[in-house]
Amino acid sequence: MRSMRDPQHPDPSDIMLTRVLAALSDPIRLGLVRLLADGQERGWGELRAPVAKSTLSHHLKVLRDAGVTRTRQEGTRCFVQLRRTDLDNRFPQLMEALLSVAATDDIGGDVTAARRDAPR
Repeated sequence: MRSMRDPQHPDPSDIMLTRVLAALSDPIRLGLVRLLADGQERGWGELRAPVAKSTLSHHLKVLRDAGVTRTRQEGTRCFVQLRRTDLDNRFPQLMEALLSVAATDDIGGDVTAARRDAPR
């Protein structure tokens, strides 16, 4: 079993459409992807969602395991970033379409990021 210090990420060629679609079928996970679509890496502590921290951690793991995000650890902090280039190369225009519909329908709109200069 891998620890958070050594997270498993599928190679781009191993990212499967069915796993990506399953991962994005949850409104919280889709909201996380919408938030990360700006290309910025974010610390887990910056992420705000209407779920318990343990549930948020589970959602981030599902996204990572599907190849949607990349997670790295730096000391005691974890950071997450959307694997947009890998996803766009593997499934052209998929993310653009999903993000457009999610924004139009406000799916996952309650997932936000804390201001970087705000106290935790």
